[in-house]
Amino acid sequence: MNNLTPTLQQLGWKPFFQRQLSLDELNDLTAGRVIEQHRGRIVVMSAKGQLSLPLISFDERICVGDWVLFDDTLRIRRSLERQSLFERKAPGSKVTAQLIAANIDTVMVVCSLNHDFSLNRIERYLAIAQEALVEPVVILTKADLCEDTDSKRLQVQELDPMLVVYAINALDSQDIELLESYCVEGSTLAFLGSSGVGKSTLVNALVGYESQQTGGIREEDSKGRHTTTHRALKVLSQGGILMDTPGMRELQLSSCEQGVNETFSEITALADKCRFSDCTHTSEPGCAIHQAIENGLLPERRLRSYQKLMREQALSGASLAEKRSKNKTLGKLINSTQNASRRYKKGY
Repeated sequence: MNNLTPTLQQLGWKPFFQRQLSLDELNDLTAGRVIEQHRGRIVVMSAKGQLSLPLISFDERICVGDWVLFDDTLRIRRSLERQSLFERKAPGSKVTAQLIAANIDTVMVVCSLNHDFSLNRIERYLAIAQEALVEPVVILTKADLCEDTDSKRLQVQELDPMLVVYAINALDSQDIELLESYCVEGSTLAFLGSSGVGKSTLVNALVGYESQQTGGIREEDSKGRHTTTHRALKVLSQGGILMDTPGMRELQLSSCEQGVNETFSEITALADKCRFSDCTHTSEPGCAIHQAIENGLLPERRLRSYQKLMREQALSGASLAEKRSKNKTLGKLINSTQNASRRYKKGY
């Protein structure tokens, strides 16, 4: 963080959060923004400076970017409603949703132009951004190492004509200046992207010093050795707040149907023109989507990507719903057992 304590407005405080406070909370509690998250504690920046607050329970759903209210004993009293939230299905076999970042204004989807380049992966990130109602900007890095930069940038642009796409060399100061227009005071930026695509290099360039250690490039796959180990917010000298996130090695969608549909809006529009309302877009006659593919108006890859993400989010959503149902049933059983125990002790 900067040496000088930033104001709440510089940290991203907006009327949206102000309206959530009661008069008692305004007088008795302090608002702070979570800038770091660690096991058992969070670090917040507030009018009182940077403070470490203990988490009473590991189940408390707080993440970097959240606004919390705490008292003079540094006890967290509550967190405020979020303006936006990025989450994903937890890595591995877990069926819980993992919080990534809260109250983000612009998300920069980072993908390198070497072996890591993947339209499918970019679409996955765009769906998550759309679900969170945050405008995405695509940053294609390592342009100096790519021989067909313009071609790949055009491929990304074709995903959405309104999408802002930059192809840059993160070590070129003129390229970095293109991104500084997003560093507006009070605005929060987040970087999303796979490990080793150059997010930490971009962070260092925007912050102005080496806040994140960077690794070299492995020759066999042109991937950097990513070294970020936790999420953190950084106040920029140009204004605004920047968040860097660890590489998402097992990114999976979590209840993201609306985001997927918005990311593939041309497919959902075509689906309304299919002969059958329950068309699966596989082999049914009168399928407008397959007709568009045959006429060269829609890449088949685009449909496959859409169907894959819809299957994935449906499975994740069902898993989460099933767990919530089981937890609810378990809670009722525990309450029933406790009530029975109390009645027994009272001699009923």
